[in-house]
Amino acid sequence: MKVNLYLDAKGLTCPMPIVKIKKAMDTLEHGEILEVHVTDKGALADIPAWAQAGGHTILQQAEAAGVITFLIQKA
Repeated sequence: MKVNLYLDAKGLTCPMPIVKIKKAMDTLEHGEILEVHVTDKGALADIPAWAQAGGHTILQQAEAAGVITFLIQKA
């Protein structure tokens, strides 16, 4: 799977990861993929809710060593 853009939002707390994700998604074309790394546990609920509201698709979600990774496909 080809990731088109990587966003490091580690260390940021709500609402900053969502703000950064929105700005990053605005630079992508339909169907492109954003990889996001966050450490805020609130992102486990916030990012999927934000993606669903915007029609975007969470392709993958994983957590390792305190870092949560999302692969989000732009609608």
